[in-house]
Amino acid sequence: MQEKTYKTRCGIIHYWVDTSAVCKDRQLIFLPGLTADHRLFDKQIAYFKGKYPVFVWDAPGHAASWPFEFDFTLEDKAKWLNEILKSEGFDDPVIIGQSMGGYVGQMYSQLYGDKLKGFVSVDSAPLQRRYVTAAEIWLLKRMEPVYRHYPWKSLLKSGTNGVAETEYGRKLMHDIMMVYNGDKERYAKLSGHGFKMLAESFEADLPYEIKCPALLICGEKDHAGSCIRYNKAWHRETGIPIEWIKGAGHNSNTDAPEEVSRLIEKLVSSL
Repeated sequence: MQEKTYKTRCGIIHYWVDTSAVCKDRQLIFLPGLTADHRLFDKQIAYFKGKYPVFVWDAPGHAASWPFEFDFTLEDKAKWLNEILKSEGFDDPVIIGQSMGGYVGQMYSQLYGDKLKGFVSVDSAPLQRRYVTAAEIWLLKRMEPVYRHYPWKSLLKSGTNGVAETEYGRKLMHDIMMVYNGDKERYAKLSGHGFKMLAESFEADLPYEIKCPALLICGEKDHAGSCIRYNKAWHRETGIPIEWIKGAGHNSNTDAPEEVSRLIEKLVSSL
């Protein structure tokens, strides 16, 4: 993977690409969730190496993409992503977004639906307003002080054990969270801004329609928020196929990397 950078008005985004692939007609865009970085998709990057061109980033404000001003929107993230993909010649992207990454993917679909060739939601949820309550939106806007309140050790424990069920998944998330060790304020701002940005996107009440072939993936033990309830409703109302990953938590791609990778490959090969 080659590390590159993209300059925005708020800071510099670090991302990684590998274009040495047999099939270049589709490109796989891996988008990690809130507070996670590019390492979240290590197993998938290894699985698809040489098969398809791949992209993964440290999202704005995350890990290497720091320092960064927290005055951007989810729409900004999707626009920056589009500019990066254009610069790399990734004209036929398939977005694989985990949690917050799935929301970025839906915003990308809203803005550039004609470009998106495929979409895989990994333990994410629908961005349409009708799926969330007013109380949930109210709470999302006020998460930063909640994170400031908790001791770092408690955040570290819940942020690792609460998102993964396997030793590998928990250790990986622990290592990722240790980027913010000693700077809980940055972690609280990053988390708070992410949730506020999400709430504002719900309130925008846009269609966020997925027009391309898509797949929902969710761990059977995903206890992050109401992810399981959201995915059941998303599948029921849209008919998008769903795959439940046995024994997996919120980061199902780290708890069952081979299974998730094969599901992604099946969708991509059908395009």
